[in-house]
Amino acid sequence: MSSQDQKLTSPSALRNRGPIADLLRHVLPETGTVLEIASGSGEHVIHFAQLFPGLVWQPSDPSPEARASIEEWVKTHSITNVAPPLDIDASAKTWPVEQADAMIAINMVHISPWSATEGLLKGAGRLLPTGGTLVLYGPYRREGQPLVPSNVEFDASLRARNPAWGIRLLEDVASLAKQSGLALTSVTEMPANNLCVVFTRQ
Repeated sequence: MSSQDQKLTSPSALRNRGPIADLLRHVLPETGTVLEIASGSGEHVIHFAQLFPGLVWQPSDPSPEARASIEEWVKTHSITNVAPPLDIDASAKTWPVEQADAMIAINMVHISPWSATEGLLKGAGRLLPTGGTLVLYGPYRREGQPLVPSNVEFDASLRARNPAWGIRLLEDVASLAKQSGLALTSVTEMPANNLCVVFTRQ
């Protein structure tokens, strides 16, 4: 297999990375390490690393194919502030990383079992310093608000692919985050009926 064949691409990543980067400008530290959970193709972390050269970006993904893709994107762009991708299963009790100054997880919570979200929030509670941020991006349900029709269809398609997947209730995520010392500090509406949700380590 050629290196070109190993590079994965995600249309949604190409669409949403600009708006996400605009939000990250306001919540990330100027220096330090940003851990990305469920990096997927690697197109997000490559884009952010170029925009925020003062940060070291640590991608991760449990998929060998995703990690190979990340490595090839890094090589293609000759980026020096992206660390080699780690094999992290968010639901695991221990991760091969000891600390992070900030964390991001894009389009993970709805495309994984609830145990992965539980592990993600516990991991953020373990790794982040006081004042460190966890940024989540994706669609969410909200109490008292009906899902827009496109997200109703998306949720049904997710559950058809895997009954353990689905669009989560934001209040459930925030309640779980609180147990790990994370406070919900902002919710920003994003394109295509997604939200950027920011938690801060207390």
